[in-house]
Order: sequence, then structure tokens, then C-alpha cells
Amino acid sequence: MPEFQMPFESNEDATEFKNLDSFTQGYVEALFWTECNSDNEELEDKCFSDLAPGTLQEIIKDCKDFQETNKVLLGAAYTMSYNEEQAGHDYWLTRNGHGAGFWDRGLGGIGEKLSEACRYTEVCVYAGDDGKVYI
Repeated sequence: MPEFQMPFESNEDATEFKNLDSFTQGYVEALFWTECNSDNEELEDKCFSDLAPGTLQEIIKDCKDFQETNKVLLGAAYTMSYNEEQAGHDYWLTRNGHGAGFWDRGLGGIGEKLSEACRYTEVCVYAGDDGKVYI
């Protein structure tokens, strides 16, 4: 199976994405990987530039808040061959019940605590009437 490639419409989009912190990059990649594919006609073929500006700002704030609230746990996880991008990915997967996430990365109790910190906070993704991606 080929590795997921974040879809960009332009170099400016790629630059804007790369300016996000690694945690948020992982989160956004996981969102597109799980939601914007051939299994979801409404969102199929959407790319980073299709995120509504307010949605991107909401994602940035949400990721920042989760990182600040769980700073100690994430810091401990980062000492265990685990990185910020993977943590952002796992934040998306865990909170949305995708069957993988913090708890299955070999982080032991830290993974379980991070999982509990975001379970039951599911985020739904949809295409608005304007064709933009919203959460």
C-alpha cells in the first residue's frame, strides 16, 4: 500500500502546511487520510487549500490546547521513540474512534492516559455548501 501523501493544490499551500507545528501537521494529515478519500464522495479529492480558514484556525487552537493540557504526558512519550507528528496523528485517530491511536503505540500507561484525555471528543468533517472542508 502506498504511503499517504498530503494533497496540496499549490506550493503556497504546502508552505502554509509546513509552517504548522509538527503535532498539527500530523493531525491534519490524519484528517485527510481518514476522511478525504474514495470512501467519502463528499470529501473525495479535497486538499489542504479546501480547509475553510476558520476550520484551520479551529484545528490549530484545538491542537495547541491539547498539547498544553497534556504537556507532561506528551513530553514523556517523546522520550520513547515517539514524535510530535505521530502524536497529532494519534490525537485525530483516538478521538474519532478509528481503532488505532495513543493506546497501541507501545507507550504503556502514558498512551492510556493520552487516550482518555481525548476520547469522546469526536470531530465530524463535512463539505459546506461552498465546497470548503469544515469540522
